[in-house]
Amino acid sequence: MFRKISIFALSFIIISFSFCRKKNQVDNIPYQTVNITMYPNDPLYSIQLGAVGGWVYINGGVNGIIVYRKTTTNSSSDFVALERTSTYLPENSYASVKVQADRFTLKDTISGSKWQIFDGAVMSGPATQSLRLYTAVFDGINTLTIRN
Repeated sequence: MFRKISIFALSFIIISFSFCRKKNQVDNIPYQTVNITMYPNDPLYSIQLGAVGGWVYINGGVNGIIVYRKTTTNSSSDFVALERTSTYLPENSYASVKVQADRFTLKDTISGSKWQIFDGAVMSGPATQSLRLYTAVFDGINTLTIRN
C-alpha cells in the first residue's frame, strides 16, 4: 500500500513539474535574431569593458543590448548580455532599460521597474519577468560572441 502511494506521489510531482515554465523565460518581447561578435580589447570598448563592473550599450536585439563585465578571469563567463527592452512595457520603445549610476541597477524610466545587471532578475516595480539574457561567450583572449 505504501509503495502504491509513493509511486502515485512521485508521478504527481513529475507531472506537475513538466507543466511548469521556466521562471525567467521572457515571452512578451518579440524575437530578434542576435549573432554579434565584438572585441572587448578594441579601443572602442576597452575603456568601458576593461574592468569588472564596466558596461556598454551596443546595437542588436530589439532595443539594443547591455554588455556587462562580471569578472576578469579570462573565462567564457566574464560577460553578460541583456536585452534593453522592458519586460513590463515591451511595445514602448521609450521604455528602454538604462544602467543607473550605481552600475548595478537597470531601470525602465517609464514604469520604474528595476532589474539586476548581473542576471537581469527583477528587483522592484511592476515588472514580474527578468530581462532577456543572451548567451555571451568570451574566448578568454579577445573575442566575445553574443547569440540567442
